[in-house]
Formats: sequence, structure tokens, C-alpha cells
Amino acid sequence: MATRYEQVMARKGEIMKRALGMDYAQFERSPIAFDYEAMMSAHGYTLERIRAIQRAAGVGLTPLLELRNLTDLVRSYAEPGHGARIFVKDEAANMAGSFKDRRASMSIHVAAEKGFAGVIAATSGNYGAAVASQAARAGLSCIICQETFDSRHVGQPEIVEKSRICEAFGAEVVQMTVGPELFFHMLELLEETGYLSASLYSPFGVSGIESLGAELAEEMIALTGAPPTHVVVTHAGGGNTTGTARGLERVGAHDSVVVSASVDLSGLHMASDTDFNRKSFTTGHTGFGVPFATWPDRSDVPRNAARSLRYMDRYLTVTQGEVFYVTEALSKLEGLERGPSGNTAMAAAVSLARELPSGATVVVQETEYTGAGKHHWSQLAFARAQGIEVRAGDPAENVPGKTIVIPERPEQIRAHDVDLTRLRRSYIRNALAHAPEGYEPTPEDVVFLAEDTNTTPSAVEEVIAGLRVG
Repeated sequence: MATRYEQVMARKGEIMKRALGMDYAQFERSPIAFDYEAMMSAHGYTLERIRAIQRAAGVGLTPLLELRNLTDLVRSYAEPGHGARIFVKDEAANMAGSFKDRRASMSIHVAAEKGFAGVIAATSGNYGAAVASQAARAGLSCIICQETFDSRHVGQPEIVEKSRICEAFGAEVVQMTVGPELFFHMLELLEETGYLSASLYSPFGVSGIESLGAELAEEMIALTGAPPTHVVVTHAGGGNTTGTARGLERVGAHDSVVVSASVDLSGLHMASDTDFNRKSFTTGHTGFGVPFATWPDRSDVPRNAARSLRYMDRYLTVTQGEVFYVTEALSKLEGLERGPSGNTAMAAAVSLARELPSGATVVVQETEYTGAGKHHWSQLAFARAQGIEVRAGDPAENVPGKTIVIPERPEQIRAHDVDLTRLRRSYIRNALAHAPEGYEPTPEDVVFLAEDTNTTPSAVEEVIAGLRVG
């Protein structure tokens, strides 16, 4: 007999179809290809309508700040003529303290518009707080499902902090240990309650981030006379990169270089009970960034609207210690005490600005609130309690899950490039692996894969030929 888990997971498609109010089958073109732009526009909201919805929800129009002191610091050790101007979009000014409010505002609007009594989201991060906040404003019930504990029932302080704020907004928080139960239990609750799935990866959720990209481009044009030369985006599941890049394109900022950034947590497994409390970061790390880039449809929806390889021009990784150092520097130099997860992009930007000419402009497109368990001091204290060595030194000696090395000098901050060619190859391999056995990609499939990896049909054909030989 099938287990309860198997029975529920077998009904995933029909549960999510009802819970999203959307039939993904209409966009399918083959076992590999689907009409991405049709899916993204199916909700019917223009960018201006999205902005109006968000303004009514108290979301958006956040400050764009030039970080002159941080720029001066970078220029003090950069080569002559180098050291780009650094700016930041202070998304901590949103209702629940992060850019995720933009995502949540759209999910809640859709829920209210379609007549759902409540919403459910599976998230251990800022998105839960954003959904709970927006649900409270709309008078909707809200359930947040979280992976909170390891098998010892020890919870990460950042996740426990998110539980607190979700409950403060009136949400019911369902806490679980790490493992496969998160989405299974969410599906059970969706079926039982009839609520909307406020998925991180729905088209309307990801479209909500487009206002952020458009906003920062327009503000940079007003401030400097041109769109930013570079925009640095913390990368996890891919929605942040996707939505920001699409927003930049919508207002004509086609030449802005989109740089994704993640904390390097190589060697740690995100579903591992022993690794769960050794990460220090619940998001914005390679444990999400790489798997979701190379196979976005691993998410809770049939087709993920967050498809980062379509949009990233460069992918940088930084160490845990570098992020903690920059978090402290931002507080001391700019008077901005913000959460370390949001400062992943800031650490990458400090490294990037050093290599760019002084006339370039680098915008870090978001910050997040901090406090209690989210604070970097709390994170470091928790790491020590888990037996992780925390010390000053060369961040190149950082070992995820074992040692956090905080730089002694800012010039030690050096981001590293991820090989996008390798990621594209992995994505194409995954797409072929998920097709029926013996399926031969069509010319339409090749074009789709080229679009989804931001490359060319000939490059895709070359990868496919190489995979067959291999």
C-alpha cells in the first residue's frame, strides 16, 4: 500500500492547481519546453498595476542610498582610477523588513481577489514574515510552515526569530525538523484548508520583484543620469535575480550587468540533519543557489517562475566571514545595521567595486532587517555553540561547517566567480534527464534551452552532443 506521504505527493499537481488558481498545463509545449513569457503574463497585471497594488499595501518606494564611506574605503586600497561608487536599495524599510514584501503583496492580492479565505507558505526565511504581514493587512488567515529544528530540536536563532515575527503578525506557525516533510505537510494543509499557496515561485510572486528592478534603475537615472552599470543580487532560489533583472529590462536598463551572489557553503547538504545548524545562513547560499539555478523546477510549483540562468551575467560567491565583516562595516561606516543574509550581495559588491573603474556604479538591490536571532553577533555565538571555530584571519581559510574566518582587513575580501558554463551544462543535463526515456529534443526545445540558459542554440546543441558522448 502507498504511504500517506506517497498518496499526498501523488496528488501534488491537482492540489497545487487548485491552490494557485492556475493551470500550468496550458503553457507546456513539450516534455522540455514551455511558454515562459505566457506564464509570466497570465496573471494580467502590468508593471504599473503591480506598483499600485504594492503602494496600497505599504510596499516599495524604499530609499536608494549612496554608500560614500564604504566607497571611500574600497578606493583606499583599489588600484588608481578604480573603485566604483556603491549604492544600496534599503528594502528593510518595507512593512516586514525585506524585499520579500514585494513578493508577498502580490500573493496576498491574488488571494483576496480570487476569494481565498487564507494563505499558506512554506518558508524558514523573510518571506514568511512578509506573507504574515500582508495577510494581516488584508484580513486573511495565514499559516507558515517552517523547517526550524534538527533532530535534537535545536533551532537556528534566525529561524526562531522568524517564527516570532510571523506569530506577532497573527500567523499560525507550523514548525518541523529538517527533512522531506516541509512540502508534504504544506500540501496536506492546502488540501485541508482550501487556502491559496503563496508560493515563492509563482508568476505573480516573482513579478512582484520586478518593481524593485524598475525602481532602482529609475532612481539611479534621476541621481546619476544613467542606469547602474552593475546590480548585485543575493541569490538563493532565483526569484530575486529573475524579478530584479526583468524589472531592469522593463524600464530599458538593458546594459546593466546583473551579478548574482551567494555565500559559499560547499560541502554542506541543506537536507542534512547534522549540517542544518552548521550553516549560519538560512538563505542566500550555494546550497540553494546552485541547485535552483541548474534545475529550477525542483520547486513546489509545476514550472518555476524564478529562472536565474536566464538573467545572471555573472555569479560570485563569498565566504561567511566576509559577509559578517561587511555587515559590521556597514553598521560602523554607514549607520546601517542590517541582517547578514541581505549583506551577502554587499560583500560581493565590495569585491566587485574594487575591480571596476571609479566611474562605474554598483547597486546592491536589497537589505533586510536585523534583530534578536537574525543579528550577526547572535549567529556567530550560535556557530561557536555548535563547535564551529570563529576567528580572525584570511577568509580563504574558511571551511563551511567547521571554521568561520573573519577578515582582518577589507582588502582581504575577494569574491570568486562560479563557472556559468558549467551551470548551464548541468541545467541542460537535468532538463534531458527529466524528459521521458528516449525522448529526442526538438528544435523548439533547443531554442527554449538557449533562452533558459542565456546562451545560443548552437551552444545548447554542442552541450547535448557532449552529453551523449559522455
